Amino acid sequence: MTRAVRLLDLLQFLRARRRATTAAEIAAALGISPRTVYRDVAALQAQGAPISGEAGVGYVLGPGLFLPPLMLDREETEALLLGLATVRQRGDATLESGAERALAKIAAVLPPEARAGLENPVSRPGPMWWQIAEGGDLDTLRRAIRAERKLRIAYTDAAGNATERIVWPFAIDFLHAARILDAWCETRGDFRHFRVDRIGHAEILPEPMPKRRAALFAEWQAQLARCIPPDNS
Repeated sequence: MTRAVRLLDLLQFLRARRRATTAAEIAAALGISPRTVYRDVAALQAQGAPISGEAGVGYVLGPGLFLPPLMLDREETEALLLGLATVRQRGDATLESGAERALAKIAAVLPPEARAGLENPVSRPGPMWWQIAEGGDLDTLRRAIRAERKLRIAYTDAAGNATERIVWPFAIDFLHAARILDAWCETRGDFRHFRVDRIGHAEILPEPMPKRRAALFAEWQAQLARCIPPDNS
């Protein structure tokens, strides 16, 4: 591994972490020694990389650093193309458009031998034997989630009962036959899952959610984990 590649790998590693990462953790992940990590971090800091921290405490890469696009190996390219093909097949109109634009950008930088995989992919999503329930304003739901704002929704459940809810949305699940809004429901005082096609109206409210989206997501995952029985096989 050349020094330039090693420094770029170090930057990429730190960019993917939100918390301070020790030199020992970095060394184990990159297959180098902690002493090399110390030298490389010092070299990057001297070149202006916004890396904060110190030996024994850990390092964090701050905002403001632009990293050029990386070259992808065959497996990385195949994974991206499979993911984009799946979104183009099963996503809503907004995500389908985003996948098309992303594919065009990737195709523009792929080498010729890799570009051939666009028309004759090694891996493909399987055919859809089900009908996805369309309907609902996914774009409004996304805006509320990104802005961490409360939503007022008009919802009709499977039995035909109509209610109005104030919810704290934090994720959208794309399942086989339906799209689901994951949210904390003020009416129920608990997490609830709403089929997007049954949301008749959604209004973003000016009030911010009392909890950050990341905190809600973590609490929801913890609740799910408590509901899953242990595997005693």
